[in-house]
Amino acid sequence: QVQLAESGGGLVQPGGSLRLSCQASGGTFSFVRMAWFRQAPGTEREFVATVSRSGASTYYADSVKGRFTTERDNAANTVSLQMNSLKPEDTAVYYCAATSRIGVQTEREAFESWGQGTQVTVSS
Repeated sequence: QVQLAESGGGLVQPGGSLRLSCQASGGTFSFVRMAWFRQAPGTEREFVATVSRSGASTYYADSVKGRFTTERDNAANTVSLQMNSLKPEDTAVYYCAATSRIGVQTEREAFESWGQGTQVTVSS
């Protein structure tokens, strides 16, 4: 299994932007699909975005479509989440996750490896 570590969280004003990164180590990065989830206090962890093994295809939750972009660099073993037009409701701990399953996966149970999470707070 790959080990994952997120970075890039912080405090940003509504309408602002933030870029999260996830560094993978161990395993074979290009063999796993990557995804981003988030969890706000008192809520379930929810799917945000996913990118295929090659990076050629992506899929987003409706709540972030058009505002967030995820991409990966298999040479550097990294995946990123560019978040634009941030809203207070985007406030959460953001996690990157990896799965060896084929095809788009949006359920938490499908992912075998998780990072420790990074806090994103959108507030004025």
